[in-house]
Amino acid sequence: MKKIINKKSLNFLKKYINNAAPTGYEYTGQKLWMDYLKPYVDDFITDAYGTAVAVINPDANFKVVIEAHADEISWYVNYITDNGLIYVIRNGGSDHMIAPSKKVLIHTEKGTVEGIFGWPAIHTRLKGKEECPKIENIFVDVGAKNKEEVEKLGIHVGSVITYPDEFFVLNKNRYVGRALDNRMGGFMIAEVGRLLSENKDKLDFGLYITNSVQEEIGLRGAQMITETIKPDMVIVTDVCHDTTTPMIDKKKEGEIEIGKGPVISYAPAIHHKVRDLIIQTAKKYKIPFQRLASSRSTGTDTDAFAYSNGGVPSALISLPLRYMHTTVETVHKDDVENLIRLMYYTVKEVDPDMSLSYFE
Repeated sequence: MKKIINKKSLNFLKKYINNAAPTGYEYTGQKLWMDYLKPYVDDFITDAYGTAVAVINPDANFKVVIEAHADEISWYVNYITDNGLIYVIRNGGSDHMIAPSKKVLIHTEKGTVEGIFGWPAIHTRLKGKEECPKIENIFVDVGAKNKEEVEKLGIHVGSVITYPDEFFVLNKNRYVGRALDNRMGGFMIAEVGRLLSENKDKLDFGLYITNSVQEEIGLRGAQMITETIKPDMVIVTDVCHDTTTPMIDKKKEGEIEIGKGPVISYAPAIHHKVRDLIIQTAKKYKIPFQRLASSRSTGTDTDAFAYSNGGVPSALISLPLRYMHTTVETVHKDDVENLIRLMYYTVKEVDPDMSLSYFE
């Protein structure tokens, strides 16, 4: 297959990544995603909390889900001091270590308000007794002199805070930005839908291209939407850690490197036959891949789907990523192309009559 990502899809990717869509507030990103997929699918399903599902061949009895999650980590305003500084709590797994000196956007009913995570100057900190950034001591400054001035800007306890950092290409071969975890997944499953449409592929089953909300706070969107779809098979895509950068123990985290292909997981929630189908497809079409083992849960929406509805055969294909939960999350362009290719061909290999029982 020729190069998959074209100018139109790359423009969508940039717009999709740059748009703020924090956990609980994913709707603007979901609208962009649905608008992009609209020409390529037959129908859409949405639920009360914002998960979006693009459906191909909705009348078929056998239902296959390919899934990613749409939300990004963020902060909540938690406390406003009398002198106008803002303390925060996490919305998802936001990293306090990267906060000092970062610009932020505070989302209010009046619009977005710019702010900064302040930090004491190096000259004022005691040598040998420096405090590291912690959730208890990082704070946002919006240039207000007191609490009343902060509130006049429309900021209140519960206002959501995101970073404005935007998508770019590093050294011509790597995509960098915030929220690649996991809107890159949403992009890749959308590309599968586009390819199926443009190549006029006919499926003998219903394909449910699912962009779930609220993964970052406990797989909640997947937990809800699987009860609605009631799928027969699920293939999830999310990100996993590149373990070749400093301060990561390969004996603990495994050996995964960006640029060496998508990652196929082994874990209790992973169904052997669905995983075998993915591996056979990768070998058939000469798509490079890596392997990753998880001792209990995968930590992804795979777990929510697998253990729903009495048990749904599910598997996970991950995209290797550096610097997870920072504003410079980094993936390799080749891995993105190969994961799309692997998901596309795997979908085409699905046979609704295939046995998914361990006893057959």
